[in-house]
Amino acid sequence: MTRFAVEVTLLWIAVGLYGLATALLANAVIFDHPARVRWARWAAAAGLLPHGAAILVRWIAIGHGPYLLKYEVLASNSWLAVAALLLFLWRRPAWGAMGLVVLPLSILAMGFGLFSNAEVREIPPSLRSVWLIFHITFAKLSAASFLLSLASAVLVLLRGRKASWAWMERVPASDVLDAYDVRFIGFGFLFWTITIAAGSIWAHQSWGRYWGWDPIETWSLIAWLGYGSVLHARLFFRLGPVATARASVAAFAVFILALLILPFLMPSIHAAYFQ
Repeated sequence: MTRFAVEVTLLWIAVGLYGLATALLANAVIFDHPARVRWARWAAAAGLLPHGAAILVRWIAIGHGPYLLKYEVLASNSWLAVAALLLFLWRRPAWGAMGLVVLPLSILAMGFGLFSNAEVREIPPSLRSVWLIFHITFAKLSAASFLLSLASAVLVLLRGRKASWAWMERVPASDVLDAYDVRFIGFGFLFWTITIAAGSIWAHQSWGRYWGWDPIETWSLIAWLGYGSVLHARLFFRLGPVATARASVAAFAVFILALLILPFLMPSIHAAYFQ
């Protein structure tokens, strides 16, 4: 079996385990079987093992981290998102419903990655820098934080429906969900700020300028302003839980547009590293 076949097999095993975890969580939350949340956590944790092994196998083989191509970026982002979810559920096991947002989106991201170009691509010598590691690492951390904020916001919106499902009564109260939505946005905003700052320093080392209004740079700034506006409005205009949740969902849409869609579509100096 070739190295690439091993990677793909491990990733598909992870997808299967994440799918099982999602089904167990749905059963636990909707049919009020809280003990099965633990089963779901173990299934998702088991999925992290082959998932992480696939990333590590490729990392060793190609000599750099998961920085390039949709195949690498989406696989590593999904691993970190699931790991962040499990870490949170370990401390807050009653919040299993958040997994019904995080896990399906992680599976979807892995699916897009698995059916994309997986060729080995080297990082040009001019772009090899410790600032690249900071830039990519904090971008992935911010993506995980914003995904958790999205999950909290979606639950707030579902809880606020007039004709809400009965199982939503077992989800934490809206004000508690709202508090964590804001906290996750705060963490993600901090990480995204570091991402942009590290990217600027890296750009200066590689291209001789800190900022060039490249389309990806511009949209990254727009995403940063979007989340900053949510936090500003929450602090100074006292947005309620539902309004904050709606703003959070909108900001996440802009973030995903900047991070995972435009780099694959728009001509820019970044685009060659995301194809």
